[in-house]
Amino acid sequence: MAASDTYGMTLKDRPEFASKPKPLCFPPTATVAEAVAVMSAKDFGSVVIVDPDDKVIGIATERDVMKKLVNPGKDAKTTKLSEIMTSDPKLARETDDVVDWLRIMSNERFRRLPVVDDEGRVKVIFTQGDFVSYTWPDLLYQAKELAKASVGRNYPVWLIGGGIMLYSLLMIIVVTSMT
Repeated sequence: MAASDTYGMTLKDRPEFASKPKPLCFPPTATVAEAVAVMSAKDFGSVVIVDPDDKVIGIATERDVMKKLVNPGKDAKTTKLSEIMTSDPKLARETDDVVDWLRIMSNERFRRLPVVDDEGRVKVIFTQGDFVSYTWPDLLYQAKELAKASVGRNYPVWLIGGGIMLYSLLMIIVVTSMT
């Protein structure tokens, strides 16, 4: 895909959208121990906390477990997900633009983005890693174009600098051969 084709891509257009497993969902009353057991068994880094209508009300990540449970010494068997979750997380719609969310995630420093349907029910979780595969080819293309523009714009500087270097080398050769 050419870099110019990537702008305007929606989240549902990404290959990961269809291939990602369904996120792990728990009620806010579930214990951290219950969630961590399933996260560990299925190798997930987060769980989505949902209300009785399956609408997203929070997210709990491995980092939340470390900072809000392990570090303060709380008991995972008695601590509820509601006590460690990030309430009201940012939620994307499947028709939202990839680049917009990449900027938001980068600027606001969060790594997991629940993507919901029109009723607010989670469809998938996108991570920053999912966006890296999207942006890496585009960033390389932009860097190449920037380098071309920079060299072309500074052509007189390169020409003068190259001329001075060539003159200096010739002078060294001439002086060395005279001695």
